Amino acid sequence: MTHTQSTKTATATEILSLTIAPACVLRGQNALARSRDALIRLGKRPLIVGGSNSLATAKPFLQPILQGTGAGTGAPPLQFAEIAYGKDCSEISLEHLREAASNHQADFIIGVGGGKALDSAKLLAHQCQIAIATIPTSAATCAAWTALSNIYSEQGAFQYDVTLARCPDLLILDYGLIQTAPQRTLVAGIGDAIAKWYEASVSSGHSEQTMIISAVQQARILRDILFQKSAIALKEPGSEIWQEVTDAVVLLAGVIGGIGGAQCRTVAAHAVHNGLTHLLASHGTLHGEKVAYGILVQLRLEEMLQNNQLAATARQQLLKFYTEIGLPQTLDSLGLGDITITELQRAAEIACSPNSDIHRLPFKVVPEQLMAAMVSTTAPVGELRVKN
Repeated sequence: MTHTQSTKTATATEILSLTIAPACVLRGQNALARSRDALIRLGKRPLIVGGSNSLATAKPFLQPILQGTGAGTGAPPLQFAEIAYGKDCSEISLEHLREAASNHQADFIIGVGGGKALDSAKLLAHQCQIAIATIPTSAATCAAWTALSNIYSEQGAFQYDVTLARCPDLLILDYGLIQTAPQRTLVAGIGDAIAKWYEASVSSGHSEQTMIISAVQQARILRDILFQKSAIALKEPGSEIWQEVTDAVVLLAGVIGGIGGAQCRTVAAHAVHNGLTHLLASHGTLHGEKVAYGILVQLRLEEMLQNNQLAATARQQLLKFYTEIGLPQTLDSLGLGDITITELQRAAEIACSPNSDIHRLPFKVVPEQLMAAMVSTTAPVGELRVKN
């Protein structure tokens, strides 16, 4: 579903910068084993940044390449060091990472892990003005692709995002490594990726700008791929269709944000996620799980505030899809069934703060309306309509 919203068109003198894609993408069942030449082109002294678990998981895949004992050119081993990024991609953790990069005299960064690890590594490389290679260890987000890092507090609450100068110089998508992750991470990645359609279409669906039109249509294609292939992929880990869904989540989702820009990346679904991160009880759920729930909230808002029957139909379609693949549909299924009204209001107020992405919706939303939507994501069509 789409809505009319005015879109600013670039003037003849305005310069627009698009950070669309990594400079190089290597993908395959044994992509890491064939990555040495690509890594050597970035430098000789990498600092490897990741989560503790991710670094341990990736070590058997990555260490032979770094030490020159695996397939490669026979060049000397890379002089690498590694460091865990900490609990979150926070200002404090970035300070420690910059110190480590300086002490090691790193000439490029290798980011290994999930979204927060990769965001930390990308932002570190951006701040140090050196190259970055990203190696995702799960298909939970498109962070390995994008020129964006999200900053959280030490307590895990979303603070703000940082637009980076460019996408990663190298992305290595090794299906064998991705397959070591729990299936829940791919399910969450599907939830995060499918949000691209529901957010891009509502904020940009009537744009006449060529690149935004392209991004919105790519988001529709991404949605259709995930509807058609997700359930099968989850039943056949490592299969060709599983690889296609992994590509869609990690790569294609990143393309959409790169082509369409911020207004095609995040709207109400991500705003709801950001608000929920301020509740301690939400920290046991993954980014994509909260975003998936946020899509239902966004559709509920459209239904309640605009009497949008297309939104109502889309919500029912998503509820069926979520049931099929195991995505959360309610606060209770997010583990938030016991939060207080005060806590719910806090999350809603943060999601509706002046700089929130929720204001990319083509209608105004206040915290009370958002709270009503948040507690009625599975309500029958037409129930609990709220007036502006």
